[in-house]
Amino acid sequence: MYHKRLHHIGIIQPSMEKVESLMEAFGLKKGLTGFVAPYHAHYVFTEMNPDYSESPIEFLVPTEGVLAEYNKGRGGIHHICYEVDNIDEAFEEFKSKGYEFLESTCNQASPTMKINFLRPKCTNGILIELMEITEPTEDYLK
Repeated sequence: MYHKRLHHIGIIQPSMEKVESLMEAFGLKKGLTGFVAPYHAHYVFTEMNPDYSESPIEFLVPTEGVLAEYNKGRGGIHHICYEVDNIDEAFEEFKSKGYEFLESTCNQASPTMKINFLRPKCTNGILIELMEITEPTEDYLK
C-alpha cells in the first residue's frame, strides 16, 4: 500500500467553544468544516500552510454516540489519518494481511473524502484512519 502522507491528527472535543479556544490559544485558523453523518460529528480542519509543509488537525465535535463518550466525554487525541491513493485497494490489502476494520466497507464521509479505520487491536492500540480524496477541491485538502 502506498500512502501519500500523514494527512491529519483527529482530536475530539466536547464543544465547538473548546475547539475555538484551543485554536485561538495556538494561533490556528479554521479551514474546511462540515458534518460526518456516519459518526454524528461536526469537523473543523485547521488551515494548512500553502506549501503543505505540515499536516492539519481535525477537530471533531460529536453530537451523539460513541464519539461523544470518548474519554468520558472529555475528548482528546483520537486517531491519525493516512491519505491513500485508492482506499478500496488499501482496504483489500490490509484485509488480506489479517487486519480488521471498524466498518465492513469504506464510507463516503463527506463529498470529498472516503474513509475507514483500522481496529486498534490490530495496530498496537492506535486508531488509524485511511482516507482517499474522492473529489479534489481547490482547498488545502487536495
